[in-house]
Amino acid sequence: LNHFYCVLVRLMYSVENPRVSGYDRSATMFSPDGRLYQVEYASKIVEQGTLGVGITFDKGVILAADKFIMSSLAVPESIEKLFKIDDHIGAVSAGLVGDARRLIQGARQRAQENIMYYDEPIHVETLAKDISGLMQAVTQYGGMRPFGVSFIIGGVDETGARLFETEPSGALAEYSAVAVGQGRKEAMEFFEKSYQANLSREQAVKLVFSSLEQGLPKNQKLSLDRADFGYIERDKIFRRMDKNELKAIVGSSKSGSSASAGGRAEREIDGKEK
Repeated sequence: LNHFYCVLVRLMYSVENPRVSGYDRSATMFSPDGRLYQVEYASKIVEQGTLGVGITFDKGVILAADKFIMSSLAVPESIEKLFKIDDHIGAVSAGLVGDARRLIQGARQRAQENIMYYDEPIHVETLAKDISGLMQAVTQYGGMRPFGVSFIIGGVDETGARLFETEPSGALAEYSAVAVGQGRKEAMEFFEKSYQANLSREQAVKLVFSSLEQGLPKNQKLSLDRADFGYIERDKIFRRMDKNELKAIVGSSKSGSSASAGGRAEREIDGKEK
């Protein structure tokens, strides 16, 4: 896959800067202008993944994703974008689903170890830093490649509702509302204009649904079939919203099959890319 990442974006960069050649062959090699091209290539993969968003509201956090279904023969439940890490923490991914599963598996193990060692749930910030630390570590060793995935990690602990974004570089930032994947720019612009503190859960669900719509190409519409929602409230465990519950909040006009909705050009990488 290192070779694939190089080929994917090399032409674009080589036209802009002929000195790129040779500096993108290792994730550990800085170019003369201070860039790590392998990390930038991984970020390009993330930008092609379907949109995922997260938002805090008065009692917790909501995580949601556009679970685009490319074929009517696909089993919707098999498409992974939204993950439960622990009873009080969830995550949304954008990028390579294989990389996402690997990191989520490690995060779940870390959360269980915290309970065994300290007899208390892990803090959301601690887990987010563990994940981003691992993502950063692989950019420092030869023979490894950056993880081609970004996460929105959200949850509720004794410090309140927390929401973090991780990047392939290992960068980590906390947000009140954030998006990852294709359409991130449009969704973030929408959040910046529309987000308010202390929203109710119903208000937050509507805002999140609208943000997913903002990130879609103009010829596509977001139906309930392709929207995957989950939330965590204070003193309650991670819970996925079913179609009927979501329909009751956002309205019946959003229902319908997504199998025939436009064609987002997404490649199949490592089995699936989302």
